[in-house]
Amino acid sequence: MQDDVQSLLERLETRLAFQEDTIEMLNQALIQQQRQLDGLHEKMSAIQSKLKEVQGSPVASQAEETPPPHY
Repeated sequence: MQDDVQSLLERLETRLAFQEDTIEMLNQALIQQQRQLDGLHEKMSAIQSKLKEVQGSPVASQAEETPPPHY
């Protein structure tokens, strides 16, 4: 009876150790993915800003407007 309990306890401790290791590996993977997402978000924001600068407004500024022909 004592051997059965000891054996069960050892199996449970082994299982717990593997689960803790798996949880830590998953946590590290999640941290890495979050860092990648943060980096991609920053890059996307920079691209959007540059795209807005390039596209600009469809209306020309006052300095770029040519005067009407009657001037």
